[in-house]
Amino acid sequence: MNNSSQKVLDHSLAELKKWQDSFGTWEEDTVLNIPYKTIEKTFSRLAQRLQCNFPFHHPIYAGQMLKPPHPLTWAAYAMAMSINPNNHALDGGPPSSEMEKEAVAELAHFFGYGDKFLGHLTASGTIANLEALWIARESHPDKKIAFSQNSHYTHERMCSVLRVEGVKVPVLDSGTFDLKAINPNEIGTVVVTLGTTGLGEVEPLDQVLPWAKEHGIRIHIDAAYGGFFRTLKDTELIDGTSWNLMEQADSIVVDPHKHGLQPYGCGCVLFKDPAVGKFYKHDSPYTYFTSEDLHLGEISLECSRAGAAAVALWATLKMLPLKEDVGFGPILKKCLGAASNVYELTDTSQKLKAYKKPDLDILGYFPSQQKTTSEISKKSKAIFEKGMKDRSYYLSLYRIPIETFSRLHPEYKADSEDVTILRSVFMKPEHDSFTEELFNRIEQNC
Repeated sequence: MNNSSQKVLDHSLAELKKWQDSFGTWEEDTVLNIPYKTIEKTFSRLAQRLQCNFPFHHPIYAGQMLKPPHPLTWAAYAMAMSINPNNHALDGGPPSSEMEKEAVAELAHFFGYGDKFLGHLTASGTIANLEALWIARESHPDKKIAFSQNSHYTHERMCSVLRVEGVKVPVLDSGTFDLKAINPNEIGTVVVTLGTTGLGEVEPLDQVLPWAKEHGIRIHIDAAYGGFFRTLKDTELIDGTSWNLMEQADSIVVDPHKHGLQPYGCGCVLFKDPAVGKFYKHDSPYTYFTSEDLHLGEISLECSRAGAAAVALWATLKMLPLKEDVGFGPILKKCLGAASNVYELTDTSQKLKAYKKPDLDILGYFPSQQKTTSEISKKSKAIFEKGMKDRSYYLSLYRIPIETFSRLHPEYKADSEDVTILRSVFMKPEHDSFTEELFNRIEQNC
């Protein structure tokens, strides 16, 4: 946190302290006291242990989907946590509950939903998708749920939790769904992922929507990773076809703790038709008394939820609008630029080759001087491990079925069941100016 951010936080906490003291003086019970030496020893050890993390904050880290929250975001989170509101019922946190409703409404409008919708924050994208698939099951209790072979594993796992059959849809070389491979009469909901967590692929919503409408099938969009890229839907930086159709989906999930600059955990689920609230209907003998207004716990599978997450998201959206030229747009342009930069560098490299052109800010690539798929896997793992060992870069690995890899790169002899390649997630805007240096470091270990 820079000096100005620290100054704002200190001032705001002081203002909050005045409010806390306005209810009368009181003293913390002595049973909560901890000796200073114990505190000092514990926090010194804590600082040492936390230094064993990978450098998620630095542009040398281009591994998993870990994006540092904005300093002012976690300042807002820290402020709220000094009160520790619970957004289950309004009496657990009236202001933070209202902030959640406002932030969720802003997300709903951003994705094209009107003023009538149902939605709330969740602890994660996994829980958000669970709720969306639960509504899918309740809406069509005798139908299956379909999702592509590239979708996040959470869909298959949550189908198991919900005891509903999940169907994997094959993806063709063109990136379209092989809809002929499934029986539409058996499907109640189909999941379309806008930004897969593997390689950031944007699935063909424009292909699936008319097919789904023809057969009376619901559409759920998993935009947990890619959702915020909708800010760029009208630019030449991305293909806006699918992004411009999002409002036609029955439900949408997005993860603000990915590209939304939020701390973990902050997911969000949205339903276009508020009538699905009937499936949440329940009662509680000791909550929901302070207001006749809707309590968030009445439309959520979760009970207690951190009000601080809502406060942080609300504050972030006030400071960084969901627009192309101000706020989130310029940040995401830099992330796309970083992936594009590395993709172009592979064009002239004698050592590294891109697996495919990236849709968003995730790029797969591999050492190109090998002759067989097993050699590519072995060398990729060596490059991955060497960077962490000398602390020069941090990447991730991605395993691809041999049939899929060979369709794109038939020049390599297939002598393994799958291929492990390198994968980079360029989530930080700082990556845009660091990609050439990062690429050179990786090449040196090829």
